[in-house]
Amino acid sequence: MDIFDLMDDEGHEQVIFCHDPRAKLKSIIAIHDTTLGPALGGTRMWPYRNTQEALIDVLRLSEGMTYKASVAGLALGGGKAVIIGDPKTEKTEELLRAHGQFVDTLCGRYITAEDVGISVDDMEFVYQETKYVTGIDSSPRGSGDPSPVTAFGCYHGIKASCLKQLGSDDLKGVRVAVQGAGHVGYYLCQDLAAEGAIITITDIEPSKVERVVNDFGATAVEPDAIYDVECEVFAPCALGAIINDRTVRRLRCRIVAGAANNQLAEDRHGDALDARGILYAPDYVINAGGLINVYSEIVGYDHDTSMQKARGIYDTLLSIFEIAEEEKIPSYKAADWLACQRLREAREESEKPDEMSAPAPV
Repeated sequence: MDIFDLMDDEGHEQVIFCHDPRAKLKSIIAIHDTTLGPALGGTRMWPYRNTQEALIDVLRLSEGMTYKASVAGLALGGGKAVIIGDPKTEKTEELLRAHGQFVDTLCGRYITAEDVGISVDDMEFVYQETKYVTGIDSSPRGSGDPSPVTAFGCYHGIKASCLKQLGSDDLKGVRVAVQGAGHVGYYLCQDLAAEGAIITITDIEPSKVERVVNDFGATAVEPDAIYDVECEVFAPCALGAIINDRTVRRLRCRIVAGAANNQLAEDRHGDALDARGILYAPDYVINAGGLINVYSEIVGYDHDTSMQKARGIYDTLLSIFEIAEEEKIPSYKAADWLACQRLREAREESEKPDEMSAPAPV
């Protein structure tokens, strides 16, 4: 495995390996692209089997953040961090503070936030070592947990997908199979239940499933059975790569629209969904609500403005579906085209000569 080859494949600018033996920290920070602004993306803690697995994950996640910010129209680049370790047994204040110290050395090229395995409370320890943190409560400009806004944007993305595929965005009676009952999954179920959707839920943590069942009248299934549930919408809200060779043939839905990152194990699985007539809401488009929310901290936080921008995911997805239909391409390719178009325009603009500094004609 050549790290520079991996970086070159997707155009990454910088990868930082961070090691603090005293704090037992092993982490990787990946900065994909800063054309539009500083790289912003959460820190994930996960018990990766090895360094290679962690590296591939952080490279994929950081690239997705670039595209997410671009499609959402934000002045941000894409970045991500992963900490190698079990968040249930190996997460400590010392480890989190050490991670914050490494983030601080980048002087704002990378701004972090909470992600899988890292809570808002955990980020408070990171914030004690660096100001380049978003989505926390103690900061004067902090907005706290972005999960409700992520879920709200995903909810509106599901409505847009239903309008395109089913002819109506009314979710009453629509069957939605939600994979993952964490923060985002729970709030998404709350929004869905409020409109009368019929929810099937699964998670590897039984207590989380029980909460959704009790609060929203959902039906619980075992984790692997979620792919076989007959429904209109399959909503992945856990980890990525769940649309793969093993699962794509089992799906009994008409729409895949959820908040998880990197849902397609490979691009060809997006082609497979398209071939089956299953509408796919590109993950980095539909789950951009959290990024929109934490970006607001940088420019001046206002909750109502964040919610309004997250609601705009509805129109963004409809535009992507229209591009896909007109160009006869899968929706994930249409989303990539839209993201790359804005990046190209920004690069072209930055390369224009500065007329004010140009020499006077002779």
